[in-house]
Amino acid sequence: MAEAVAGDGKAGIDPALRSALEDGCRQLGLALADRQQQQLWDYLTLLAKWNRAYNLTAVRDPADMVRKHLLDSLAIAPLVDGQRLIDVGTGGGLPGVPLSIVYPEREIHLLDSNSKKTRFLFQVKTALGLDNMAVHHARVESHQPAAPFEAVLSRAFASLQDMVAGCRHLLAPGGQFLAMKGQYPGAELEAVASVCDIRAVTQVSVPGLAQQRHLVAMTLRG
Repeated sequence: MAEAVAGDGKAGIDPALRSALEDGCRQLGLALADRQQQQLWDYLTLLAKWNRAYNLTAVRDPADMVRKHLLDSLAIAPLVDGQRLIDVGTGGGLPGVPLSIVYPEREIHLLDSNSKKTRFLFQVKTALGLDNMAVHHARVESHQPAAPFEAVLSRAFASLQDMVAGCRHLLAPGGQFLAMKGQYPGAELEAVASVCDIRAVTQVSVPGLAQQRHLVAMTLRG
């Protein structure tokens, strides 16, 4: 199913939200080119449009999508290292699509087992011209990449223990798991302490959101 990028009026998104998105990026210290700003807006437009039929996210209000999806994903951008990355359980493309836009020089893979969601992501890749982004329709346990990844990312995908168990075959030697969490995940960190070294648990501030956000960075022991 192919759809073109809808204009602001067609998607029913208040153009004022574009300023909110741009202001949020500035608060995060992201110096984005005009083309990147346009790509973020086009992604939001597509996400809001396809969500009506495909149920890509429970967040329906475009203003909430800006804060809870786009800016939430972009807030971790300065903390993400590596040239070859994979976003597991990406859903509607978060944080994989925003990171692909911010870092066009990096190779970013998006993995999900839901065919409707990966179909949407293929359309996003084409419509936004994201040549650095690859989309895979598969369960994480069965996905066999051509080469391992320097970072494995997740956003509300699973517990840290489940992430390590299901994704360790994707990680290159010395690579990092990067898990986006809400409140400080003390119990989850204890559960992986025997198999992982915790490199950092960074509290992340998202413009417009009062809720806690943390990024856990950890490596496999041995």
